[in-house]
Amino acid sequence: MTTEPTGRRIRGVQIGVSVIELLQREGTLGVTAIANELGHSKSTVHSHLRTLADEGLVVAEDGGYRLSLKFLSIARDVRDQVADYDVIENEVDELAFETGEIVQFGIEEYERVSYLYKAAGDRAVTTASRIGTQQPIHSTALGKTILAHLPADHREGIVDALDLDGRTETTITDRQALREELDRIVDRGYGIDDEENIQGLRCVAAPVLDDDEVLGAISISGPSSRITDERLHGDLADSVRRAANVIELNTKFG
Repeated sequence: MTTEPTGRRIRGVQIGVSVIELLQREGTLGVTAIANELGHSKSTVHSHLRTLADEGLVVAEDGGYRLSLKFLSIARDVRDQVADYDVIENEVDELAFETGEIVQFGIEEYERVSYLYKAAGDRAVTTASRIGTQQPIHSTALGKTILAHLPADHREGIVDALDLDGRTETTITDRQALREELDRIVDRGYGIDDEENIQGLRCVAAPVLDDDEVLGAISISGPSSRITDERLHGDLADSVRRAANVIELNTKFG
């Protein structure tokens, strides 16, 4: 389980991260635009940009700055460190092709679910989730499934600390109700999101385990008009558990 870091903060690092995140969202920007957006002086922003450029993280281009391709290398290395990415990619792609829906693999970071890989089948609806972004752990099938399989003390620590905001009318916002849902997930071997994170979207997820450690979870999502109870608890639940098992076996013996 990842936890929020504590202790002294370094303001210069925070400014540098803010610059990187702004360029990630907006693309190429000039010094003035960055300074205005972040509320810092142009000289401060320019110093940070020069430092980032010296480190190969941004590139001066067309009168502004953009993120460098070095981030592609960083992203590749990160994904390979947290999981058997090639196996996950193959299973997610295959499941998306078979079901026609959205299939995702996620892990827990900072008490939220982070998306490691996503594929869309030919009938998939558009959702806001993207690789590298995060969603609440208590309102998503991926998040609840991972949370359910964490060690008891870690799980309880997260449940106690969560801000159980109601994303939709069906989001679980009571701690005891969430604990009971997590127990049900362990008992049946998969978790569901019954329009709890996005109205009109249902999801089913299965954990990927390595002995007693949960590595992440794989899910299938689709519109409630297609994801009936029979399909949710039937062939889709079977499909995510089967895919999870393939990833587990490849992780264990690969």
